[in-house]
Amino acid sequence: MDTVLNGFEDYVNRLVEYIPEIVFALIVLILFHFLARGIRKIYKNVLDRTPLSSANVTFFGKLIYALVFLVGILIALNILGLSGIATSILASGGITAVILGFAFKDIGENFLAGFFMAFSRPFTNGDLIETEGVVGRVRNIELRHTHIRMANGCDVFVPSSQLLSKPLYNYTRDGLRRGSFTIGIDYRDEAQKACGILLETVKENENVVDNPEPMVQTTGFTPNFVELTSYFWIRVDTSKQEVFLADIKSELMDQARTALVQNDFTFSSEVSTAIDMNEVNVRLDEASKTSK
Repeated sequence: MDTVLNGFEDYVNRLVEYIPEIVFALIVLILFHFLARGIRKIYKNVLDRTPLSSANVTFFGKLIYALVFLVGILIALNILGLSGIATSILASGGITAVILGFAFKDIGENFLAGFFMAFSRPFTNGDLIETEGVVGRVRNIELRHTHIRMANGCDVFVPSSQLLSKPLYNYTRDGLRRGSFTIGIDYRDEAQKACGILLETVKENENVVDNPEPMVQTTGFTPNFVELTSYFWIRVDTSKQEVFLADIKSELMDQARTALVQNDFTFSSEVSTAIDMNEVNVRLDEASKTSK
């Protein structure tokens, strides 16, 4: 019985001796708790201005809080003289990180790429982008992937690592897109006059902007016709409605054809036409006899 009492007394004495360290360790944990919350709040305010979803922002906020508070736990263990436990935690955490890194390499790469893209912001929701043959509107931006809606109705989820490492085309970053179409006219028609008519037709369209100015150029000669190409710019970020380049191009081509036809221009085809410029005399009476 005396042995038990002596042991308990020694335990209480050691506990009393550790009270300052325990109090100091608790103070450290409390300080790191508020520090982690403060860093998480700053981080959340920064990422709220990015196109990331609220779920991703919350997830990374919790992750940052856990990492900062883990540092506080390790410091508290060292204060209590339990540095061996702290070292074991770091060692096991390092081994676990290596294992998880190899196991989830692609997933981690996509998350990291999405994190960097959240700050660089090469595109936002609603932008028309293209990457590796995928062309469409951005519907949603996540850390791991970006949701793109193609013109044919397909929904494509492009990994963030691909968007960061492969060429990325943003057709709506400055709100302008350039389009063009080519029309072939007969060699006997006046190409310069046709260019003027096409230019006026393009300028009269309400969806074509004045700056940059549209232009029409002679771009080629084929065996059957002269190629005239019209270049124009449209604004795709209009607040009235979503404007599609393909629709405006089709509308302009119809208007250009109508304008040229009204001015007696000829649209040549792939059929070759032989023209004899020499005069040929034909007697109607002989021709009628031959027909009989």
